[in-house]
Amino acid sequence: MVDVTHGAEAIPAAEVPDVDLYHPHSWVEKYVFSQDAKIIAIQYSVTALAIGFVALVLSWLMRLQLGFPGTFSFIDAPHYYQFITMHGMIMVVYLLTALFLGGFGNYLIPLMLGARDMVFPFVNMLSYWVYLIAVLVLTASFFVPGGPTGAGWTLYPPQAILTGTPGHEWGIILMLLSLIIFIIGFTMGGLNYVVTVLQGRARGMTLMRMPLTVWGIFTATVLALLAFPALFVACVMMLLDRTLGTSFFMPAVVEMGQQLQYRGGSPILFQHLFWFFGHPEVYIVALPAFGIVSDLISTHARRHIFGYRMMVWAIVAIGALSFVVWAHHMYVSGMNPYFGFFFATTTLIIAVPTAIKVYNWVLTLWRADIHLNVPMLFAIGFIVTFVNGGLTGLFLGNVVVDVPLSGTMFVVAHFHMVMGVAPIMVILGGIYHWYPKISGRMLNEALGKIHFWITFIGAYAIFFPIHYLGLLGVPRRYHELGDAAFIPPSVHTLNAFVTIAALVVGFAQIVFLYNLIWSLFKGERAPSNPWRATTLEWQTPETPPGHGNWGKDLPVVYRWAYDYSVPGAKEDFIPQNQPPAVIQA
Repeated sequence: MVDVTHGAEAIPAAEVPDVDLYHPHSWVEKYVFSQDAKIIAIQYSVTALAIGFVALVLSWLMRLQLGFPGTFSFIDAPHYYQFITMHGMIMVVYLLTALFLGGFGNYLIPLMLGARDMVFPFVNMLSYWVYLIAVLVLTASFFVPGGPTGAGWTLYPPQAILTGTPGHEWGIILMLLSLIIFIIGFTMGGLNYVVTVLQGRARGMTLMRMPLTVWGIFTATVLALLAFPALFVACVMMLLDRTLGTSFFMPAVVEMGQQLQYRGGSPILFQHLFWFFGHPEVYIVALPAFGIVSDLISTHARRHIFGYRMMVWAIVAIGALSFVVWAHHMYVSGMNPYFGFFFATTTLIIAVPTAIKVYNWVLTLWRADIHLNVPMLFAIGFIVTFVNGGLTGLFLGNVVVDVPLSGTMFVVAHFHMVMGVAPIMVILGGIYHWYPKISGRMLNEALGKIHFWITFIGAYAIFFPIHYLGLLGVPRRYHELGDAAFIPPSVHTLNAFVTIAALVVGFAQIVFLYNLIWSLFKGERAPSNPWRATTLEWQTPETPPGHGNWGKDLPVVYRWAYDYSVPGAKEDFIPQNQPPAVIQA
């Protein structure tokens, strides 16, 4: 695909005059209660990384118990289940969702579309502060009587609110309140992203000229606006079950020999509501990753993205199909076999547009001028990891294979490859790629490569053995395996190895944090377009971009986002705002 406008007269006139921005009057208004999307993006990112570090420490504690059971007396069974629950929920919702949509979305959407800011800057500011309140409410559960909930990150009733579960008093209440607050904050931000993409684009920026990063974030936002309400109502109903004694999800239950007050609720209803959100959530995280990795590959391979329109429609198709696969998480819930057959079929169908994207990434790299710098290494690491994780997903999407594997560590390994390692590869690659634009400094390349190789090899040292443990039948969610007859001694050896690998990978992130902080003050000053990229965010008059992004005049877009190595052009890249008359040699 080549999409170039010839002649300025073909660019549509501005439909509305340029709007006046809100200008901060103090340091607090500029950097704390900021309405600038770039500052809000950094606030989202720092908050998400901070709570993500808490989840990382929790994963270390879980691994210490599994690798060296009985060695650490403070990691007893209740604490172990609390660590599992908080680790999972923080990583999926409060880190990955917030970082992709709140962090990358806020920073890149206005810049890539040639806008001065989000359409509703004040609402954008509110969305961050509501997110921060949600994080603080969640964190507060560590300090209440009984501690955080230990119901598992899926929060299944009736277990989640019965007295035998850790954190059944205040822990589950704060978890549910935090999720409700998070969804309110996200709805503010999500509507902003959608309206900005549809109404805030620069002249000449048609939908089919938008970078794939914007397409991924836009589609993921639409998914989230449709999927999060299911989680919202599930949380509200369970909160009422817990606090007022209603019976939305609670059937008649006998606990410790006593009949409880609940009657007639359906635990399966909660599972349907949770997974109607839960599977689109996979793609709420994956679609922005798909878009970002497409831009990283095209820029650092100096080649146009192969099959741009096909990539766009694949993103849209994945988004639509993600709403009809949710019950493949529920094969062991006792569903009708015909129901299982339907969801197994849709699970295989959604693999088709995903495979199209993988083929197009590979074809983009085919015979390209590949620069193996740090962003490209992370992009390639993502493709390899996502393919590996996706292949195990085909196993689990099949009912007869999933039923025996569902309760094993195989599911843990699959889920972490697809929803843990792969998206974090893209987040790290994206940070290395856009850090010069955000800070005006280059990150240290040598430290970046050390960080990549330890993270990449270490992730496989962690999760490849866990696949094997799952195939042996090692159950997940167990605090201690003991001396069960079906578990060979090699399992204990592998668990110890995986724990050491997890500690090494975790500590390797200190190299990344050091690189971020050191480079901010001592790093080499970045030119305005260090990667010689075509997209608009690299064409701003200032680096880092100033308030309003574009100075006096907004850019005009003449072409699509991937004009690399065009025959006859002066350079091996043509920016989107470059008029056709000045590109010839």
